[in-house]
Amino acid sequence: MRKTFLVCAAFFFMAATQTMAGQNLVLKDITAGTFRGESIPAAKPLADGETYAQISADGKQVTKSAFKTGKQLGVIFDVATARGATISKVDGYIMSPDGKNMLIQTDTKPIYRRSFTANYYIYNLANNKLTPLSSGGPQQTPIWSPDGNQVAFVRDNNIWLVKLLYNNAESQVTKDGRKNEVINGVPDWVNEEEFSFNSAMVFTADSRQIVWVRYDESQVKEYSMQLFKGSSPVREEYAAYPGFYAYKYPKAGDDNARLSLLSYDIKSHQTRTLNLPLEADGYIPRIVATSDSSKVAVFTLNRHQDCLRVYMANPLSTVCQQVIEDKVDKYINENVFANLCLTDQHIALLSERSGYNSIYLYTLNGQLQRTVQMGVVTTVYGYDEKTGELYFAATPHADAPTVRQIYVSRANGKTQALATNGGVNSAVFSKGFKYFINTWSNLQTPSKCDILTTGGRFCATLYDNAALKQKLSQYDLGTKELFCFTTSEQVQLNGWMVKPHDFDPSRRYPVIMYQYGGPGSQQVLDQWGIGMNGQGAILEQYLAQQGYIVVCVDNRGTGGRGAGFEKCTYLRLGELEARDQVETALWLGQQSYVDKSRIGIWGWSYGGWNTLMSMSEGRAVFAAGVAIAPPTCWRYYDTVYTERFMRTPKENGQGYDNVCPIARADKLSGALLLVHGLADDNVHYQNTAEYVEALVQADKDFRQLVYTNRNHSIYGGNTRNHLFRQCINFFNENLKTNNK
Repeated sequence: MRKTFLVCAAFFFMAATQTMAGQNLVLKDITAGTFRGESIPAAKPLADGETYAQISADGKQVTKSAFKTGKQLGVIFDVATARGATISKVDGYIMSPDGKNMLIQTDTKPIYRRSFTANYYIYNLANNKLTPLSSGGPQQTPIWSPDGNQVAFVRDNNIWLVKLLYNNAESQVTKDGRKNEVINGVPDWVNEEEFSFNSAMVFTADSRQIVWVRYDESQVKEYSMQLFKGSSPVREEYAAYPGFYAYKYPKAGDDNARLSLLSYDIKSHQTRTLNLPLEADGYIPRIVATSDSSKVAVFTLNRHQDCLRVYMANPLSTVCQQVIEDKVDKYINENVFANLCLTDQHIALLSERSGYNSIYLYTLNGQLQRTVQMGVVTTVYGYDEKTGELYFAATPHADAPTVRQIYVSRANGKTQALATNGGVNSAVFSKGFKYFINTWSNLQTPSKCDILTTGGRFCATLYDNAALKQKLSQYDLGTKELFCFTTSEQVQLNGWMVKPHDFDPSRRYPVIMYQYGGPGSQQVLDQWGIGMNGQGAILEQYLAQQGYIVVCVDNRGTGGRGAGFEKCTYLRLGELEARDQVETALWLGQQSYVDKSRIGIWGWSYGGWNTLMSMSEGRAVFAAGVAIAPPTCWRYYDTVYTERFMRTPKENGQGYDNVCPIARADKLSGALLLVHGLADDNVHYQNTAEYVEALVQADKDFRQLVYTNRNHSIYGGNTRNHLFRQCINFFNENLKTNNK
């Protein structure tokens, strides 16, 4: 009788435990975005300073909401009720400066990472009428004239102009644009990719001139990729015979496009070449209109990228006057150009001249008025001419790289934090800087979006991802934590770790190390969107449910810790980074809960490079690794990125040839899976092809996975689900978690 009771009690306890246990994650749900949180689609402040616009969740409307309450006040545009032309979906919108019209973007088709073509329509707010911008084919990067009466855009490498006051009359500004030869008004592949922009033309303040950069890429060598029929999407034109996609891609040390600066007088139809003192192989990362019609701000870099100059270009006289010069050790960071801030009278410019990213405030004539230093500045939001207040994001101090706070620097030099809740904050400010939308998260908390005043008053919560929290509570998720340790070389490194929900410190777990590690990057942040697939490290949580501990450590060369930490990898990319990843594995192997014989490593792009470098560093600490879309020799990569950190192969041959996975192929240790997309326009398949040959000749075993017609992101249809499943199966096979 007693025995029977014990059996029943045990059964009851087991059944109750099973009832209370959470669900297991499903990989396909992860890759389908089931755990993607809420966000604000395309929120833009409107000119009144009190409202902002955004695209509705279904893509059918552009709405207007109040900063003061966060509540929707009305609909600016609706596909269902607009008169005239008909469209099915809004992909983007651009409000005219006078607020009377807006450009509606639809039928968007990507070209490269930031470039795309689309069909644009002019929408008149007063009469609710939608009119095609042009009937001549899809357009690129349309811009409004300051008076709101004209739109310039690029089509087929040429600039076109539409005049609203003349019944949308369309004229052609340039006629020399040709594929793979000359581009007007939009950057070529390498400038777009490495300086993070997709438009290189502006109107002057009086709306009478267009100024643009012309890219002559006729001498740039061509790279071609083979394309097949494939699926998702299907390319029927290649059903029987493959085709090729060819484009200009300058590899390290080779010829870049030759750049020139031109202006077009809309009234006289005269085109002028401006006398910009640019070296023959220099760069123009940005041109920006100023409030003075005789001045267009032009930012230039020399090919070594260690000297930034700012010129004020006069489109009529063609004279270009230098107003600012910034020379720094080794190289200028690309984030300088992503954070340019020009107002009616000032330029706010980031610089690492002090060793840490700080803001330097100049007049348009180049007089330095103020320096703002606060930890490491990461984002410049704007400058208020009326109050002298400068708004930005930064780390609280140089030793807190995982945190991002929002700050205001007052005219008297005092700095105040506007968002003090730790974690990572980002902001969208209203016109006039009365309000800001603050998006915040930390390692444990999905994004929360509030509207605040810059005076410190709470206005509204736009979302808090409560539904996502409820959904996640149904799963057995592991713990996430930040940590740091010191290597044998006395370098302190920061990391995060995901442990299984039933973590037992008396067991020894296999570990998978995820990393990226490239110059200026950061994976270790106190934010929700960490991990290989983001979404709160959801893929790492899936791996934890398979019995792994997952670890990510930012090696030397990464950002948030100042120029000294970031630039120590100069001329020998991959050497110190790999050393730090190996040191991480050695440190993990000393922990009582880690099985040092079962440590794997993986990464994508630079993370793939870092994986290969780490597995061939010389100390055999990795049992398995997966390198996705990896560079394998910097001779195969583009001029701008590679030379920024390595100079040219002619100047630094040893750095290119001795410090790379191909040179270390004979030192590879551990099981390796190589993954690449055949249509990768960024890191060419050539990298993997040449590395494979080196492994074959070194008699090293490996596996390879190739994705048809996929670019650097390797997605489309079921592709991402398949990719991650292969990677995880490979780790399971080689780290033997199924035998735990």
